[in-house]
Amino acid sequence: MDLLRYSISRLPTANPHLNFPAPLRRRSFTVRSSLSLPFSEEKAVYYKHLEAAVDVVERACRLCVHVKKSLFSSDGSILEKNDQTPVTIADFGVQALVSLEMSKLFPSIPLVAEEDSMFLHTNNLVDAVVDVLADRATSRDKLTQDDVLEAIDRGGKDAYAFGPKPATYWVLDPIDGTRGFVRGSEALYVVGLALVVDGEIVLGVMGCPNWQESHPDKSSSKNQENENAVSMSGIIMISHIGCGTWRNTLWETTNMMGGLLDNWIRCFVDDCQIVHEARFCIPDSQTWESLPLSLLYNATTEAEYVGSKEVLLLPACCGSLCKYLMVASGRASVFIQGAKAGKVIKAWDHAVGIICVHEAGGKFYFIAGERWKRIGLLTGD
Repeated sequence: MDLLRYSISRLPTANPHLNFPAPLRRRSFTVRSSLSLPFSEEKAVYYKHLEAAVDVVERACRLCVHVKKSLFSSDGSILEKNDQTPVTIADFGVQALVSLEMSKLFPSIPLVAEEDSMFLHTNNLVDAVVDVLADRATSRDKLTQDDVLEAIDRGGKDAYAFGPKPATYWVLDPIDGTRGFVRGSEALYVVGLALVVDGEIVLGVMGCPNWQESHPDKSSSKNQENENAVSMSGIIMISHIGCGTWRNTLWETTNMMGGLLDNWIRCFVDDCQIVHEARFCIPDSQTWESLPLSLLYNATTEAEYVGSKEVLLLPACCGSLCKYLMVASGRASVFIQGAKAGKVIKAWDHAVGIICVHEAGGKFYFIAGERWKRIGLLTGD
Protein backbone atom coordinates (compact mmCIF):
# COMPACT_ATOMS: atom_id res chain seq x y z
CA MET A 1 0.00 0.00 0.00
CA ASP A 2 2.90 2.32 -0.82
CA LEU A 3 0.55 4.76 -2.54
CA LEU A 4 -0.82 5.85 0.83
CA ARG A 5 2.55 7.21 1.93
CA TYR A 6 3.46 9.38 -1.02
CA SER A 7 2.82 13.05 -1.76
CA ILE A 8 0.67 13.84 -4.73
CA SER A 9 0.53 16.63 -7.27
CA ARG A 10 -1.33 17.13 -10.52
CA LEU A 11 0.72 16.42 -13.63
CA PRO A 12 1.57 19.35 -15.92
CA THR A 13 -0.76 18.01 -18.61
CA ALA A 14 -3.69 18.85 -16.34
CA ASN A 15 -2.48 22.11 -14.84
CA PRO A 16 1.16 23.27 -14.93
CA HIS A 17 0.89 25.61 -11.96
CA LEU A 18 -1.34 23.78 -9.46
CA ASN A 19 -0.04 21.83 -6.47
CA PHE A 20 -2.05 20.43 -3.57
CA PRO A 21 -0.60 21.02 -0.08
CA ALA A 22 -1.33 18.49 2.63
CA PRO A 23 -2.69 20.79 5.39
CA LEU A 24 -6.47 21.02 5.54
CA ARG A 25 -8.35 24.21 6.30
CA ARG A 26 -11.81 24.38 7.84
CA ARG A 27 -14.33 25.51 5.24
CA SER A 28 -17.93 26.69 5.49
CA PHE A 29 -20.28 24.88 3.16
CA THR A 30 -23.66 23.18 3.04
CA VAL A 31 -24.05 19.43 2.65
CA ARG A 32 -27.29 18.40 0.99
CA SER A 33 -27.95 15.37 3.24
CA SER A 34 -30.00 16.03 6.39
CA LEU A 35 -28.61 12.94 8.12
CA SER A 36 -26.59 13.59 11.27
CA LEU A 37 -23.50 11.56 12.08
CA PRO A 38 -23.47 9.29 15.15
CA PHE A 39 -20.79 11.32 16.95
CA SER A 40 -20.29 15.01 17.61
CA GLU A 41 -18.24 17.40 15.52
CA GLU A 42 -16.06 18.12 18.55
CA LYS A 43 -14.85 14.50 18.57
CA ALA A 44 -14.09 14.31 14.84
CA VAL A 45 -11.44 16.50 13.23
CA TYR A 46 -12.70 15.63 9.76
CA TYR A 47 -16.41 15.77 10.57
CA LYS A 48 -17.31 18.02 7.63
CA HIS A 49 -15.29 15.88 5.23
CA LEU A 50 -17.08 12.76 6.46
CA GLU A 51 -20.46 14.45 6.28
CA ALA A 52 -19.83 15.36 2.65
CA ALA A 53 -18.50 11.88 1.87
CA VAL A 54 -21.63 10.22 3.30
CA ASP A 55 -23.83 12.47 1.18
CA VAL A 56 -22.01 11.81 -2.08
CA VAL A 57 -21.68 8.05 -1.52
CA GLU A 58 -25.40 7.82 -0.76
CA ARG A 59 -26.21 9.60 -4.02
CA ALA A 60 -23.69 7.44 -5.86
CA CYS A 61 -25.47 4.32 -4.60
CA ARG A 62 -28.78 5.64 -5.91
CA LEU A 63 -27.12 6.30 -9.27
CA CYS A 64 -25.99 2.67 -9.32
CA VAL A 65 -29.49 1.39 -8.59
CA HIS A 66 -30.90 3.63 -11.33
CA VAL A 67 -28.44 2.33 -13.92
CA LYS A 68 -28.80 -1.28 -12.85
CA LYS A 69 -32.55 -1.18 -13.46
CA SER A 70 -31.86 -0.88 -17.18
CA LEU A 71 -28.72 -3.01 -17.15
CA PHE A 72 -30.14 -6.10 -18.71
CA SER A 73 -32.37 -4.33 -21.21
CA SER A 74 -29.84 -1.87 -22.62
CA ASP A 75 -27.02 -3.10 -24.86
CA GLY A 76 -24.91 -0.06 -24.08
CA SER A 77 -24.84 -0.46 -20.30
CA ILE A 78 -22.49 -3.43 -19.93
CA LEU A 79 -19.04 -3.19 -21.45
CA GLU A 80 -15.54 -4.63 -21.11
CA LYS A 81 -12.38 -2.81 -20.09
CA ASN A 82 -8.96 -3.74 -21.45
CA ASP A 83 -8.27 -5.87 -18.38
CA GLN A 84 -11.46 -7.87 -19.10
CA THR A 85 -13.40 -6.71 -16.05
CA PRO A 86 -16.95 -5.52 -16.75
CA VAL A 87 -17.54 -1.82 -16.45
CA THR A 88 -20.77 0.13 -16.69
CA ILE A 89 -22.06 3.61 -17.16
CA ALA A 90 -22.51 3.63 -13.40
CA ASP A 91 -18.75 3.17 -12.86
CA PHE A 92 -17.93 6.36 -14.75
CA GLY A 93 -21.01 8.14 -13.46
CA VAL A 94 -20.02 7.56 -9.83
CA GLN A 95 -16.48 8.80 -10.42
CA ALA A 96 -17.75 11.93 -12.18
CA LEU A 97 -20.31 12.60 -9.42
CA VAL A 98 -17.80 12.24 -6.58
CA SER A 99 -15.20 14.31 -8.42
CA LEU A 100 -17.66 17.11 -9.18
CA GLU A 101 -19.01 17.33 -5.64
CA MET A 102 -15.77 16.98 -3.70
CA SER A 103 -13.82 19.37 -5.91
CA LYS A 104 -16.43 22.06 -5.18
CA LEU A 105 -16.33 21.49 -1.43
CA PHE A 106 -12.61 20.75 -1.07
CA PRO A 107 -10.81 22.18 -4.11
CA SER A 108 -7.37 21.78 -2.55
CA ILE A 109 -7.72 18.01 -2.05
CA PRO A 110 -7.10 15.91 -5.17
CA LEU A 111 -8.84 12.67 -6.06
CA VAL A 112 -7.17 9.34 -6.82
CA ALA A 113 -9.58 7.00 -8.61
CA GLU A 114 -9.78 4.11 -11.04
CA GLU A 115 -11.20 5.33 -14.34
CA ASP A 116 -10.22 7.79 -17.06
CA SER A 117 -12.34 9.21 -19.87
CA MET A 118 -10.52 7.62 -22.82
CA PHE A 119 -12.79 4.57 -22.62
CA LEU A 120 -15.89 6.77 -22.89
CA HIS A 121 -14.51 8.53 -25.95
CA THR A 122 -13.63 5.26 -27.63
CA ASN A 123 -17.09 3.79 -27.09
CA ASN A 124 -19.15 6.96 -27.63
CA LEU A 125 -20.61 6.82 -24.13
CA VAL A 126 -20.06 10.37 -22.94
CA ASP A 127 -23.69 11.40 -23.46
CA ALA A 128 -24.91 8.37 -21.50
CA VAL A 129 -22.85 9.38 -18.47
CA VAL A 130 -23.97 13.02 -18.77
CA ASP A 131 -27.61 11.85 -18.79
CA VAL A 132 -27.25 9.69 -15.69
CA LEU A 133 -25.69 12.62 -13.81
CA ALA A 134 -28.31 15.17 -14.85
CA ASP A 135 -30.46 14.94 -11.71
CA ARG A 136 -27.78 13.91 -9.23
CA ALA A 137 -25.08 16.57 -9.30
CA THR A 138 -25.69 19.78 -7.34
CA SER A 139 -24.45 22.06 -10.11
CA ARG A 140 -26.87 24.89 -10.84
CA ASP A 141 -25.81 24.90 -14.48
CA LYS A 142 -26.55 22.14 -16.94
CA LEU A 143 -23.65 19.71 -17.07
CA THR A 144 -21.79 19.52 -20.36
CA GLN A 145 -19.68 16.77 -21.85
CA ASP A 146 -16.56 18.74 -20.99
CA ASP A 147 -17.67 19.07 -17.34
CA VAL A 148 -18.09 15.32 -17.01
CA LEU A 149 -14.91 14.38 -18.86
CA GLU A 150 -12.85 16.82 -16.82
CA ALA A 151 -14.37 15.47 -13.60
CA ILE A 152 -13.53 11.87 -14.50
CA ASP A 153 -9.98 12.71 -15.57
CA ARG A 154 -9.42 14.72 -12.39
CA GLY A 155 -9.09 11.36 -10.67
CA GLY A 156 -7.73 9.35 -13.59
CA LYS A 157 -4.56 7.28 -13.51
CA ASP A 158 -2.54 9.84 -15.52
CA ALA A 159 -3.66 12.91 -13.56
CA TYR A 160 -1.10 12.89 -10.76
CA ALA A 161 2.53 12.22 -9.93
CA PHE A 162 3.69 10.95 -6.55
CA GLY A 163 6.60 12.31 -4.53
CA PRO A 164 8.49 11.23 -1.40
CA LYS A 165 6.50 13.24 1.17
CA PRO A 166 3.26 12.09 2.89
CA ALA A 167 0.17 12.80 0.83
CA THR A 168 -3.32 14.22 1.34
CA TYR A 169 -6.03 13.10 -1.10
CA TRP A 170 -9.33 11.32 -1.58
CA VAL A 171 -9.24 7.67 -2.70
CA LEU A 172 -12.26 6.40 -4.65
CA ASP A 173 -13.32 3.05 -5.99
CA PRO A 174 -16.42 3.97 -8.05
CA ILE A 175 -17.77 0.41 -8.04
CA ASP A 176 -15.73 -2.29 -6.36
CA GLY A 177 -17.11 -5.57 -7.65
CA THR A 178 -18.34 -4.60 -11.11
CA ARG A 179 -18.75 -8.31 -11.84
CA GLY A 180 -21.17 -8.40 -8.94
CA PHE A 181 -22.92 -5.32 -10.30
CA VAL A 182 -23.78 -7.11 -13.54
CA ARG A 183 -24.27 -10.57 -12.04
CA GLY A 184 -27.52 -9.97 -10.15
CA SER A 185 -28.94 -9.10 -6.77
CA GLU A 186 -27.08 -11.80 -4.83
CA ALA A 187 -23.55 -10.59 -5.63
CA LEU A 188 -22.52 -7.56 -3.60
CA TYR A 189 -20.85 -4.43 -4.95
CA VAL A 190 -19.55 -1.39 -3.07
CA VAL A 191 -18.93 2.32 -3.65
CA GLY A 192 -15.89 3.19 -1.53
CA LEU A 193 -14.44 6.61 -0.63
CA ALA A 194 -11.62 7.34 1.83
CA LEU A 195 -9.61 10.40 2.86
CA VAL A 196 -5.85 10.11 3.34
CA VAL A 197 -4.19 12.95 5.27
CA ASP A 198 -0.39 13.10 5.44
CA GLY A 199 -0.21 9.44 4.50
CA GLU A 200 -2.77 8.24 7.09
CA ILE A 201 -6.29 7.03 6.30
CA VAL A 202 -8.51 9.23 8.50
CA LEU A 203 -12.03 8.43 7.32
CA GLY A 204 -13.92 6.14 5.02
CA VAL A 205 -17.41 5.56 3.64
CA MET A 206 -18.67 2.40 1.95
CA GLY A 207 -22.09 2.05 0.36
CA CYS A 208 -23.51 -1.33 -0.68
CA PRO A 209 -26.94 -0.94 -2.31
CA ASN A 210 -27.88 -4.65 -2.31
CA TRP A 211 -26.71 -5.62 1.20
CA GLN A 212 -29.35 -7.66 3.02
CA GLU A 213 -29.64 -7.65 6.82
CA SER A 214 -30.19 -11.37 7.10
CA HIS A 215 -27.28 -12.29 9.35
CA PRO A 216 -26.69 -11.42 13.01
CA ASP A 217 -23.62 -9.34 13.77
CA LYS A 218 -22.00 -7.92 16.86
CA SER A 219 -23.25 -4.35 17.05
CA SER A 220 -24.70 -1.86 19.48
CA SER A 221 -27.32 0.62 18.36
CA LYS A 222 -27.47 4.34 18.88
CA ASN A 223 -31.21 4.01 18.49
CA GLN A 224 -31.80 0.39 19.47
CA GLU A 225 -35.57 0.56 19.66
CA ASN A 226 -35.77 1.33 15.93
CA GLU A 227 -33.28 -1.32 14.80
CA ASN A 228 -35.87 -3.89 13.76
CA ALA A 229 -38.78 -1.56 13.15
CA VAL A 230 -38.84 -1.97 9.38
CA SER A 231 -37.39 -4.33 6.80
CA MET A 232 -34.29 -2.76 5.31
CA SER A 233 -32.03 -3.18 2.31
CA GLY A 234 -28.64 -1.72 1.49
CA ILE A 235 -25.98 -0.48 3.89
CA ILE A 236 -23.78 2.56 4.30
CA MET A 237 -20.77 2.17 6.57
CA ILE A 238 -18.70 5.05 7.90
CA SER A 239 -15.49 5.29 9.87
CA HIS A 240 -13.53 8.17 11.36
CA ILE A 241 -10.20 7.86 13.08
CA GLY A 242 -10.79 7.61 16.83
CA CYS A 243 -14.59 7.54 16.49
CA GLY A 244 -15.27 3.94 15.53
CA THR A 245 -17.11 2.33 12.64
CA TRP A 246 -20.86 2.72 12.19
CA ARG A 247 -23.46 1.49 9.75
CA ASN A 248 -26.87 2.61 8.62
CA THR A 249 -29.44 1.27 6.19
CA LEU A 250 -29.66 2.98 2.82
CA TRP A 251 -33.39 2.61 2.38
CA GLU A 252 -36.49 0.68 3.27
CA THR A 253 -37.01 -2.39 1.12
CA THR A 254 -40.32 -0.97 -0.07
CA ASN A 255 -38.89 2.48 -0.85
CA MET A 256 -35.41 2.31 -2.35
CA MET A 257 -35.51 5.98 -3.29
CA GLY A 258 -36.33 7.17 0.24
CA GLY A 259 -33.83 8.97 2.44
CA LEU A 260 -31.45 7.57 5.04
CA LEU A 261 -32.91 7.03 8.48
CA ASP A 262 -31.05 8.34 11.53
CA ASN A 263 -30.43 4.85 12.90
CA TRP A 264 -26.67 4.44 13.20
CA ILE A 265 -25.44 1.17 14.67
CA ARG A 266 -21.91 0.76 16.05
CA CYS A 267 -19.92 -1.98 14.31
CA PHE A 268 -17.54 -4.43 15.93
CA VAL A 269 -15.58 -7.24 14.36
CA ASP A 270 -16.29 -10.82 15.30
CA ASP A 271 -14.43 -11.76 18.48
CA CYS A 272 -14.01 -15.44 17.63
CA GLN A 273 -10.64 -16.81 18.82
CA ILE A 274 -10.94 -20.40 17.55
CA VAL A 275 -10.03 -21.03 13.92
CA HIS A 276 -12.63 -23.64 13.07
CA GLU A 277 -15.40 -21.50 14.60
CA ALA A 278 -14.51 -18.45 12.47
CA ARG A 279 -16.28 -17.40 9.29
CA PHE A 280 -13.87 -16.90 6.38
CA CYS A 281 -14.17 -15.10 3.08
CA ILE A 282 -11.75 -15.12 0.15
CA PRO A 283 -11.76 -13.55 -3.33
CA ASP A 284 -14.00 -15.31 -5.82
CA SER A 285 -10.96 -15.69 -8.09
CA GLN A 286 -9.19 -17.88 -5.54
CA THR A 287 -9.83 -21.29 -4.03
CA TRP A 288 -9.46 -22.40 -0.44
CA GLU A 289 -7.00 -25.06 -1.58
CA SER A 290 -4.62 -22.36 -2.85
CA LEU A 291 -4.14 -21.01 0.71
CA PRO A 292 -1.68 -22.46 3.28
CA LEU A 293 -4.45 -22.82 5.91
CA SER A 294 -6.03 -25.49 3.73
CA LEU A 295 -3.26 -27.86 4.86
CA LEU A 296 -4.84 -27.83 8.33
CA TYR A 297 -8.53 -27.24 7.65
CA ASN A 298 -10.97 -28.10 4.92
CA ALA A 299 -13.62 -25.54 3.97
CA THR A 300 -17.38 -25.96 3.88
CA THR A 301 -20.21 -23.63 2.95
CA GLU A 302 -22.71 -25.51 5.13
CA ALA A 303 -23.00 -23.41 8.29
CA GLU A 304 -24.86 -26.10 10.24
CA TYR A 305 -22.32 -28.84 9.56
CA VAL A 306 -18.85 -27.48 10.33
CA GLY A 307 -16.53 -30.19 11.65
CA SER A 308 -13.57 -29.78 14.01
CA LYS A 309 -11.16 -29.86 11.06
CA GLU A 310 -13.25 -27.55 8.91
CA VAL A 311 -13.92 -23.83 8.62
CA LEU A 312 -16.99 -22.06 7.32
CA LEU A 313 -16.37 -20.37 3.98
CA LEU A 314 -18.94 -17.69 3.24
CA PRO A 315 -20.37 -17.52 -0.29
CA ALA A 316 -18.16 -15.64 -2.72
CA CYS A 317 -18.93 -12.00 -3.44
CA CYS A 318 -17.14 -9.81 -5.93
CA GLY A 319 -14.52 -7.20 -5.06
CA SER A 320 -12.20 -6.67 -2.09
CA LEU A 321 -14.28 -3.96 -0.38
CA CYS A 322 -17.23 -6.33 0.01
CA LYS A 323 -15.04 -8.57 2.15
CA TYR A 324 -13.84 -5.64 4.27
CA LEU A 325 -17.49 -4.67 4.72
CA MET A 326 -18.34 -8.19 5.87
CA VAL A 327 -15.44 -8.24 8.37
CA ALA A 328 -16.12 -4.76 9.76
CA SER A 329 -19.82 -5.56 10.24
CA GLY A 330 -19.04 -8.84 12.03
CA ARG A 331 -20.63 -11.01 9.36
CA ALA A 332 -17.24 -12.53 8.49
CA SER A 333 -14.38 -13.20 10.92
CA VAL A 334 -11.44 -13.24 8.51
CA PHE A 335 -10.69 -12.08 4.98
CA ILE A 336 -7.67 -13.70 3.34
CA GLN A 337 -6.40 -12.59 -0.05
CA GLY A 338 -3.56 -14.43 -1.69
CA ALA A 339 -1.15 -12.24 -3.63
CA LYS A 340 -0.59 -12.92 -7.31
CA ALA A 341 2.79 -12.54 -8.96
CA GLY A 342 3.03 -9.31 -10.93
CA LYS A 343 -0.25 -7.91 -9.62
CA VAL A 344 -0.06 -4.41 -8.14
CA ILE A 345 -2.08 -3.72 -4.98
CA LYS A 346 -4.23 -0.66 -5.71
CA ALA A 347 -5.04 1.83 -2.98
CA TRP A 348 -8.70 2.22 -3.98
CA ASP A 349 -9.28 -1.52 -3.49
CA HIS A 350 -8.25 -1.40 0.18
CA ALA A 351 -8.01 2.09 1.75
CA VAL A 352 -11.60 2.55 2.91
CA GLY A 353 -11.86 -1.09 3.97
CA ILE A 354 -8.75 -0.87 6.12
CA ILE A 355 -9.98 2.02 8.26
CA CYS A 356 -13.48 0.53 8.62
CA VAL A 357 -12.06 -2.75 9.90
CA HIS A 358 -9.47 -1.05 12.10
CA GLU A 359 -11.99 1.27 13.78
CA ALA A 360 -14.29 -1.72 14.32
CA GLY A 361 -11.55 -3.41 16.35
CA GLY A 362 -9.95 -5.50 13.63
CA LYS A 363 -6.38 -5.91 12.48
CA PHE A 364 -4.69 -5.96 9.10
CA TYR A 365 -1.71 -8.20 8.45
CA PHE A 366 0.66 -8.68 5.56
CA ILE A 367 2.33 -12.07 5.82
CA ALA A 368 5.16 -12.94 3.46
CA GLY A 369 6.97 -16.23 3.03
CA GLU A 370 9.24 -17.92 0.55
CA ARG A 371 6.43 -19.83 -1.11
CA TRP A 372 3.47 -17.54 -0.58
CA LYS A 373 2.25 -14.12 0.35
CA ARG A 374 -1.14 -13.08 1.57
CA ILE A 375 -3.07 -10.16 2.89
CA GLY A 376 -5.33 -11.06 5.78
CA LEU A 377 -7.72 -9.28 8.07
CA LEU A 378 -7.56 -11.10 11.39
CA THR A 379 -10.07 -9.76 13.90
CA GLY A 380 -9.79 -9.38 17.66
CA ASP A 381 -6.64 -9.26 19.76
